[in-house]
Amino acid sequence: MAESSEDRKTTYDVYDYVFSLEEQLRTVETEKQLTGARLAQMQIEMERMRKELSEMRAVPLVMGTIHEVLPDKTVVVKNSNGLEFLVKAAQEVEVELEPGKRVAMNQRNLLITKVLPENKDWRVNAMEVIERPKVTFEHIGGLGKEINELHEAVILPLTNPEGFEQLGIEPPNGVLLHGPPGTGKTMLAKAVANRSNATFISLSGSDLVRKYIGEGAKLVRDVFRLAKEKKPAIIFIDEIDAVGSHRFATANGDREVQRTMMQLLSEMDGFHELKGVKVIGATNRLDMLDPALLRPGRFDRQIAIPLPDKDGRRKIFEIHVGRMALDSTVDMAEIAELTEGFTGAEIKSVCTEAGMFALRQNNKRVKLKDFNDAVQKIIRQPDEAQPEHRMFA
Repeated sequence: MAESSEDRKTTYDVYDYVFSLEEQLRTVETEKQLTGARLAQMQIEMERMRKELSEMRAVPLVMGTIHEVLPDKTVVVKNSNGLEFLVKAAQEVEVELEPGKRVAMNQRNLLITKVLPENKDWRVNAMEVIERPKVTFEHIGGLGKEINELHEAVILPLTNPEGFEQLGIEPPNGVLLHGPPGTGKTMLAKAVANRSNATFISLSGSDLVRKYIGEGAKLVRDVFRLAKEKKPAIIFIDEIDAVGSHRFATANGDREVQRTMMQLLSEMDGFHELKGVKVIGATNRLDMLDPALLRPGRFDRQIAIPLPDKDGRRKIFEIHVGRMALDSTVDMAEIAELTEGFTGAEIKSVCTEAGMFALRQNNKRVKLKDFNDAVQKIIRQPDEAQPEHRMFA
């Protein structure tokens, strides 16, 4: 019996209804999955808020410093008020307990719950700290003798300490570089750090001069502590005369500077041996330094960094013009002859100014005339420190 058109229509309606239900089911399942994901996210957020609420309700911990660790694992702790307490420590922190470390204690029973990291002065982190400087001795010209002295006094003790131990001698603790400004003292210190693969920590003597009592001395301690953590390390103190000048019975401000210097002396040659750390100081005024800084055991080596001679000036010029496009008329020996009395920094400035003269004239190469004009410009700059014998026709 043939199926009527009405029966076929009814069958199609049933199929459409089933497909519609299946589509609705898939939609509901998708919404269920989305709702489940949102629920999981809300549960995570609720747990986070519960944790924050619990931390906000927690009683603040008391800060203290370990004074002594007794054999029975009890600890003598001094708090910020200066009072001492005999307390116990949680089992998980017992292995970290050492005299001098900062700890956090529960307010109710003074149980040590946490050992805190070293308290470093934030100014130390703001100083120039380079894991390994990029400056090498190839960037420095005319200081062969001075480089050899630095190699013996700083690089060898850092790279081959066993050699000194076998000979039974103590290497120098510090080196003092003195000479006119711009002669390359800072570059030498960076090149030494590069050759010895040491961390370079640079600061100025004026950074150690502080207003309030004890701030400068604390900063010195933190600098040396940072150097010991990153050893081998080189501490470079520029303008060390700002904190190491002669001591006199003067005002309170100067006495604070003297306290800072005494802390520096203690760190360089105190009870604790300074292994893997070398101090390089730099000054333009050697005559102003206190004799206590210059005695053996502190700045053992004093290296004068002079103005470069003719051959040294030529080498410095060759270093700075290495990437410059020069005209064939440029003779480095002739320019070196004209720049008698110039420092390395001034020679670098001459090269820069010569390039600027060529740029103004749209020249593709720097000519000898550009160098002559640059030399004349540097000489005419107001600088009372420049000797009169630099003037020439």
